[in-house]
Amino acid sequence: MAHRFPALTSEQKKELSEIAQRIVANGKGILAADESVGTMGNRLQRIKVENTEENRRQFREILFTVDNSISKSIGGVILFHETLYQKDSQGKLFRNILKEKGIVVGIKVNTLIPAFSYAHSQHPGCYKA
Repeated sequence: MAHRFPALTSEQKKELSEIAQRIVANGKGILAADESVGTMGNRLQRIKVENTEENRRQFREILFTVDNSISKSIGGVILFHETLYQKDSQGKLFRNILKEKGIVVGIKVNTLIPAFSYAHSQHPGCYKA
């Protein structure tokens, strides 16, 4: 049976291994922050906040801009497509804020970004989750 994607090269295997080690180093784990618009809407509704892109952005800003100590526990974050383009109130991309804290950034695969090679080429340093 033919595979849809070719086997990983030795360089890709090495990179994947290094990424995995960074994510779980010293007991760290993954934060799944890949809530869709609907799921985030449910979360916001519980605290009586309207489900708008700005409110979702503000929620994520609180989550991602907490002090650098989050990098002691979180090695990787899975983002939703919308979050790749969102910025904090100072104009800095959330994905860059996380990377500066040494956190590996990944993206939830959906119909908007269907393949690893596309996601990685369009957003260097972001990996398919």
